[in-house]
Amino acid sequence: METIDLRSDTVTLPSEPMRAAMARAPVGDDQYGEDPTINRLQDRIAELLGKEAALFVPSGTMANQIALKVLAKPGDDVIVGEESHAVYHESGASAANAGVQFTEVGRGGLFGAADFLAAYKAPGHIVYPPTTLVEVENTHNRGGGLVFPEEDARAICEAARRLGVHSYLDGARLFNAAVATGRSLADLARPFDLASVALSKGLGAPVGTIMAGSKETIARALRARRMLGGAMRQAGILAAAGLFALEHNIDRLAEDHANARLIADRLAQSKRVRLDPALVKTNIIVFGLAQGAPDAAAVVAACRARGALILAFTPRTIRLVTHLNVNKDQCRRAADILLAAIDGN
Repeated sequence: METIDLRSDTVTLPSEPMRAAMARAPVGDDQYGEDPTINRLQDRIAELLGKEAALFVPSGTMANQIALKVLAKPGDDVIVGEESHAVYHESGASAANAGVQFTEVGRGGLFGAADFLAAYKAPGHIVYPPTTLVEVENTHNRGGGLVFPEEDARAICEAARRLGVHSYLDGARLFNAAVATGRSLADLARPFDLASVALSKGLGAPVGTIMAGSKETIARALRARRMLGGAMRQAGILAAAGLFALEHNIDRLAEDHANARLIADRLAQSKRVRLDPALVKTNIIVFGLAQGAPDAAAVVAACRARGALILAFTPRTIRLVTHLNVNKDQCRRAADILLAAIDGN
């Protein structure tokens, strides 16, 4: 039986052409800055994001942790959107590594400058921790792949800059946001002091996230990467996959978005599903199970038995993610499997 894996876009496998590019990549010791393929990838991402410099790190979680270490200090307050990745999906690393606390604002991962200003804590207060960093996640994972409005991001960063607060863009799926909006990566990253983009999600590379910012910030990030054990040697083999993905796998993200909407439209037909398909703008679907429906664990188990892999977010919330290794027909079949599991057919 064919298995349709919609647990995440991180489950993608490198294609044969991508593997060939990795096999022939020129490499060197990246610790000494001598890996030509790593350097080429970093330069390319810095150019795409409109920043001075960039740094390759193994994962998006490490990128988020490095951002906290270079833009905040232990005991500082970091303002983030509701249910952000740094709060929910990093095993408490932010407290363990950077020693910061989070203030969640807004709804569903989205917030505005007014929300930021209301939560801001000025330095020098005898009780409150100072707010030194604001983070935006775009697209927002637990928000169902929502694209963060560009005008809000710009207003937040402008307000932060006036207050001396740093800004960071967790752009793990920024390529999806760019394709969905028609905006350039540079436009989306421009307001932020530091930004990151993942190559191992929608673009289908097996490993890697790139951080981009000023030369001074990236120099500090380089040291933080070493502290966190993220420094590598002949990593150009991995960078070659990222370069291949940049050349071949960006425009096709629109197919993933269309497939996600296809599934969402089908799921919304069930009275046991809580989902507005109009809100599905990219490749992530997060939906609730109404009263009378099985719980999420039961739906996940039933789907697995029928050949579709999905993820339970909460006891009554499910996430699924489309990607380059599932086609339209497979997504249509997965929707049928999901509906059968939810409606008890």
